[in-house]
Amino acid sequence: MPIAITREVSRSLGACELSYVDRVAIDVERAAAQHEAYRRALASLGCDVVSLAAEHDFPDAVFVEDVAIVLDELAIVTRPGAPSRRAEVASMARELARHRTLKTIEPPGTVDGGDVLVIGRTIFVGESARTNADGIAQLRAIADAAGYSVQPVPVRGCLHLKTAVSEIAEGTVLINRGWVDPAAFAEFRQIAIDPGEPHAANGLRVGDAVLYPASFPRTLERLEAAGVAPVIVDLSELQKAEGAVTCCSLVFSGTLT
Repeated sequence: MPIAITREVSRSLGACELSYVDRVAIDVERAAAQHEAYRRALASLGCDVVSLAAEHDFPDAVFVEDVAIVLDELAIVTRPGAPSRRAEVASMARELARHRTLKTIEPPGTVDGGDVLVIGRTIFVGESARTNADGIAQLRAIADAAGYSVQPVPVRGCLHLKTAVSEIAEGTVLINRGWVDPAAFAEFRQIAIDPGEPHAANGLRVGDAVLYPASFPRTLERLEAAGVAPVIVDLSELQKAEGAVTCCSLVFSGTLT
C-alpha cells in the first residue's frame, strides 16, 4: 500500500510565500476543507494517508512536497530555497525516518521538492529560484550512489519544475511548453496544457490514477481526449498560496528499506 504523508493547513496560510501569483485573501477554513477532501481522494486511490499536525508558525507547511524527496531506497531531506520554510524540515525528517534511511541537502545548497520530478531511474531537477547549483550537485551525488541519473532542467516564468511539467500516466507528461523546454522530455508522450490555463501542468500520479485540480477545465478536456481520466479535486484556496496537487503530499511505496 502506498503511503501519502500530508500536513494539516496552518491557520497562518494567508502569510505564505508568493513568487509568481498575486496575493489575494485566502479562506483558511475552506482551504482546510478542500485539503480534507484531497486526503480522502488519496485514500480512495489506495493510499495509507498520514496526516501530520499543522505547524501554525509556518504558513507554507501544508506543502510537504518541498521539504523531502522520497525514493524507493532512501529519502532526501531538502533545504528549501525560501529561508522561512527551513524550520519545516525537522518534523518531516522525524516522520520519514520511520520509513527510509535519510540523506540531507546541506548549506549552501538549496533544493525544493517541487523542483524534483522522478520518472523511473531519472531525476529531473528544475534550475529555479528555489533550487541552486550546489543543491543539484549534492542531489546528484546522493542519487548516483543509489543508481539514479540526475538531469537539470531550466525553469522560467514559474515557481517549480512541477509547476511546468508532471508525469500523469506511464510514459506521459503534461507540460506547459512556455515554462520549460519540451526537448528535455522528448522521450515521453507530451500533452500540452491549454494556453489559457498556464498553471494547469501539475497532476499527481498515484499508481495508474492521477489527481487533477478542478480549476482547469480546458486542459482537462485535452487530458480526456488523450485517454487520461483524472480524479478531480478542488484546491482553489490552496492554489492562491501557489500550491498544486503534488505540493500537498509525499506519496511513496510503503516498502521499508
